[in-house]
Amino acid sequence: MALPTAIWLASAFILSLLPLLLLSKPQQALVLQRLGIKRQRASSRPSTPSLEKQPSSSSSSSSSSKPLASSSSDLHSTLPPSQRDVLRSLLPTFTPAQRKATGDLSFDEAACARALLALEEDYRTADAEKYCYSGFKVREIRALGDFPDYAALSGVPLPQPYKEFDIDRALPRPYRPFRWAYHQTMSLTKLEPDWWLELESTYRARLAQRQSLYATHGSSVLGSLPGSELACKELMEMCLQFLCARYPQYFSLSADCCVFENRILGTRTTVRSNSSSGGDGDGEQPAVKHPLLVLLEHVPEDFGIMLRDPESGYYLLRAGVVCSALGWNVGTKIGMKLHEIHDPIPDYKEKMQFSMDRFFSKLPTSKPIQRGSWGFEVDQPLFMPPGDPHEAHRHSQDPSLARSRVHLRVDWQTLRRLPLSGAVVFNFKALFTPLAQLRDEPYVPALARKVLRDAKPALMRYKNTWHTEHVVLPALEEYAREQVREGTAEDGWEPKTLDDSPWFPGWREKWHRQQGF
Repeated sequence: MALPTAIWLASAFILSLLPLLLLSKPQQALVLQRLGIKRQRASSRPSTPSLEKQPSSSSSSSSSSKPLASSSSDLHSTLPPSQRDVLRSLLPTFTPAQRKATGDLSFDEAACARALLALEEDYRTADAEKYCYSGFKVREIRALGDFPDYAALSGVPLPQPYKEFDIDRALPRPYRPFRWAYHQTMSLTKLEPDWWLELESTYRARLAQRQSLYATHGSSVLGSLPGSELACKELMEMCLQFLCARYPQYFSLSADCCVFENRILGTRTTVRSNSSSGGDGDGEQPAVKHPLLVLLEHVPEDFGIMLRDPESGYYLLRAGVVCSALGWNVGTKIGMKLHEIHDPIPDYKEKMQFSMDRFFSKLPTSKPIQRGSWGFEVDQPLFMPPGDPHEAHRHSQDPSLARSRVHLRVDWQTLRRLPLSGAVVFNFKALFTPLAQLRDEPYVPALARKVLRDAKPALMRYKNTWHTEHVVLPALEEYAREQVREGTAEDGWEPKTLDDSPWFPGWREKWHRQQGF
């Protein structure tokens, strides 16, 4: 009996492999990856590459010294960790209709690989048995309905209520993301969940400015391409849930999640239709505002939504609302791949493209990150498309420019993956600080001066600070000497990235003192 049994087992094993063998090579790789089986690769690159510059070798051949690019086949088979297992823990909270619509939660890797939504496919009209690259089936996403528990789905907790917050006095935290030595790296840190969206006293004025920009510039400020419908909805719902949890004295959602109330602006906005209550997703829905318009009118942050192209594995900008861009706009970047968007940045292709493509492919939903960029500006330019009159300031050094007109601009940015669509969202806001505010911030003047004077010229040209440096550098020199005389900084201190970067010693006390709470 031993021989027939062995033949039967071998036959069963071969038959079990047939579904896998019928798949294309990228689909096979995807299935094996999700099962935890790795193919041997010709390359010995680490699975989670550093975001720092890629090392070079003087002994490398001319071909290996070319810019390091991402492997399309590698990206094609790389998917982010899925959060679909959370569905089982949410089932007890579902209505009977939702449980019925959810159906069987068993997961077939091969079926998922064969049935991914196309880049331009709208989940609302797609086959219910198709999958997002997040691992969720369209049927399951429809069953979740509107405003599901995104804290559970993402693994990122909702913020703690900020009860003492006063919108009329609030100031942004004093981010000072200066680094030395200064190289072209992402300089990422873990996101603080309480501070994903940060409001301050400019809230009303900034929202009015954003709506005016949209009225004037239209698709240069806000746009979305087919296939981004789920990501736009998901992002809006996550933002509104955050605002209601963080600032309950100012924001709330009605019990049926149809109306968002903003008590700062005195408005009530319909964000979903009454007939949308989960279930199978069928039925005509009354018109509501596009999710990005809701964000434009209530959240003073910019958002870019990157979606994965299932044909190549690259991430492309498919939707966004951006009102604080300098030298670019949504209209000129939408539809581009990640590396195409960053093409103007010095050293990006040579030192960062490979790492960033892989980072986007592997970023877990539960591990959002944050970073900051900076520059010095005349006045407070928020949106400056090519050809804007304010651009004239950047072509010369005005000898009459007063210190009072110069501001440090910090674009504080976060990056996170949305759990259902799998989209990677970067959001940022421009924060302006008068130059004089740096005067009493320990070590900041000396550090900023060091970067302006000694950083790589190509990087500083890209930052475009030259038009202010004839005012900024003497001021920073004066402030640094004062700090040494007053004992705020040590004489002979060698500029370096501060230990608590982007914070300086005593920042919290200064911030609380200035805003009064």
